[in-house]
Amino acid sequence: MLKNKFYIALSCLILSFANSKAQTLTLDNVLSTIRTNNPQLKMYDADIQSMDASAKGARSWMAPQVETGFFMTPYNANLWKANEMGPGMGNYMLGVTQMIPNASKLNANENLMKAMSLVESENKNFTLNQLNALAKTYYFEWIIINKKIKIAQDNLQLLNYMIKSMEIRYQYNMDKLSSYYKAKSQYATLQSMIVMLENDVSQRKYMLNTLMARDKNEDFEIDSNYEIKDFNLFETDLSSYINNRSDIKAIDKTKEINNFKIEVEKAGTRPEFGVKYDHMFAFGNQPQQFSLMGMVTIPMAWSTKMNKANMESYRIKNESLDWQKQMIATEASGMIKGMNTEFLNLKKQYQITQENIIPALKRNYDTAILAWQNNTGDLFVALEAWEAMNMTQIDALDKLKSILTTQVQIEKQLETEKL
Repeated sequence: MLKNKFYIALSCLILSFANSKAQTLTLDNVLSTIRTNNPQLKMYDADIQSMDASAKGARSWMAPQVETGFFMTPYNANLWKANEMGPGMGNYMLGVTQMIPNASKLNANENLMKAMSLVESENKNFTLNQLNALAKTYYFEWIIINKKIKIAQDNLQLLNYMIKSMEIRYQYNMDKLSSYYKAKSQYATLQSMIVMLENDVSQRKYMLNTLMARDKNEDFEIDSNYEIKDFNLFETDLSSYINNRSDIKAIDKTKEINNFKIEVEKAGTRPEFGVKYDHMFAFGNQPQQFSLMGMVTIPMAWSTKMNKANMESYRIKNESLDWQKQMIATEASGMIKGMNTEFLNLKKQYQITQENIIPALKRNYDTAILAWQNNTGDLFVALEAWEAMNMTQIDALDKLKSILTTQVQIEKQLETEKL
């Protein structure tokens, strides 16, 4: 008895989980999860940490050089010891040499190493902006698909009502068989459309789960709310937006790194100092001796040739980066202006369709269906009125999709999403 109760309780628990509603993720939830879990962004984090770790050793010196061995020692070992022939000859030497790097070279190296990760940080921001735009596009497409499914399901119920009515009315010779078959055909077409749209929903779900680094089959729902923003950028100075973009900042940081590389090469043309200390353990009765010397490297024309060539190379690279920056800014400005025009035109078209065309087609359909129900009109006319209204509703949703997609592209160009 107890065992049966256990299985009943377990079955109820399983059913409750099976029937539980899927988690609803808002767009902000999706973007936040991408920012936290996406492996491409984690790759940038690891690279940044790696570069920062390397920068900690930027001020290291060269390792000291230790020397040991015989110094001014005769081959004849009998002469090493003190005897009647003399106090002994030869030494055993222990020496150490330490080069002291130029302070300007240490500073240049440190500045260079610390700046390396800044470029990767901007590259990460750029990639995040691309991923956010992709996620928004999938999310808004899913919203539009859901709206299309809702319209199709409502129309299925409507057509089903017509078909049932025609089956009754046909028995009394009140409807034509051709209208009946047209309604059946449209009903099947809607069923096929719903299947296709549900497949599109599954595709968007897989894509968003992939961006969030989750199980591809993990179920969730989306929030149907969306916002159409008010872009009017014709008179707006876009330079502040464009200069704040991550790809532009990455170019600026790369130029800074090249300038630091120039400083490193410049420091390589300056003298470096060193110190050398040797201690001699004298054989026989000779006194202990030492040697203390300073060293300096003297840069000459033939030794600094590579440094000067590298400095000129980095200057030319910065000039190339300036042209690249100008090219990106010009292209982005043109794209934003063009998309802004398209965005405003799409909004006007959508507004006209919603406020004028669809209500007129709805009244036309209501009049046609009422005439058919009162036996003063033909169902074929009512079906044509319904088809025109349905196609216009779908077309309006396609315009809404274009509005939201263009909005995402404008935000992507302006890079409104930041870490």
